[in-house]
Amino acid sequence: MPSHWRHLPHLYEAGKPVFITWRLRESLPPNRAFPSEALSSGQASAVLDRLLDEARTGPFYLRQPAIADMIVEAIHYNANVLGHYILNAFVVMPNHVHLLATPAVSLPKLTKSLKGITAKRANAMLGLTGNSFWQEESYDHLVRDSGECEKIRRYIEANPVRAGLAKQASDYRWSSAYVGRTPASAPDPLVRL
Repeated sequence: MPSHWRHLPHLYEAGKPVFITWRLRESLPPNRAFPSEALSSGQASAVLDRLLDEARTGPFYLRQPAIADMIVEAIHYNANVLGHYILNAFVVMPNHVHLLATPAVSLPKLTKSLKGITAKRANAMLGLTGNSFWQEESYDHLVRDSGECEKIRRYIEANPVRAGLAKQASDYRWSSAYVGRTPASAPDPLVRL
């Protein structure tokens, strides 16, 4: 099983789904501490997700429809055109992104491709060229089986409902649960990217 280290270990296996979360740089205060008791990786991820959903300060660039649309298009482009992964589920929240995908390329290549192009384009849209857009590190979790995959998919797609951004998951425009657009009817990413 290949692995990759930066500050956190990143485990991945070709053909196995992985749950990835990345967030905007400075989306959490740098001095924010987790509870002192030991947390499992999954518990720490849930705490982080809750903190991001409840954040009242920091950047919320992904609230801007044009930026969120661009990220959704990049997610589809990397899956459907570049073939970097099979897309299982995703959501673009105001300050973070969740992705459930089955990689066809190494995890570092997958995250570098998605985060790199979206950071460059978002910074250009915001007039922030040259600034860091995403937090350097991403959280990832290798999915163990189909039951866990389905549980994570539901978790991702329900995130906007838990955060109070939508009444039901199918109403949230920047999610794989959105009923207004399916991958087959998504705009051609080559036209706008």
